[in-house]
Amino acid sequence: MSHHLNPEQREQLERLLRTRIATLRQQLDAHQEGRTRAEHARDVLLQDGDDAPQRDADREVDMALTDLDTAEIAALQQALQRMQAGAYGRCHECGGDIPHARLLLEPQALRCVTCEAARERGAPAHPRL
Repeated sequence: MSHHLNPEQREQLERLLRTRIATLRQQLDAHQEGRTRAEHARDVLLQDGDDAPQRDADREVDMALTDLDTAEIAALQQALQRMQAGAYGRCHECGGDIPHARLLLEPQALRCVTCEAARERGAPAHPRL
């Protein structure tokens, strides 16, 4: 585990990760009304009305939002696994510390701000130390 995070910060971040996972799961459950993703998508598509193209577009947006929530849950769970393995808070690119402030904003962050910015620009990342 990164030594730049004290025990209180790690505990705070773990609570944040677990709370966000629970919130996203509740959102998905409420949104899908207890149905599977496929059942929910089918129901949106089969809704009454004469505007089939709009329903199809609604279904696509609905599925994209569900995909985003599902991907975020997976990233948050992976962050918890890194925390348990002692690798949480370290940049996957350069191996440096990810600042606590960044982890508060994005607790599933894999990279420090510098490496993430380089990645977004398409620039080569720092070699791992």
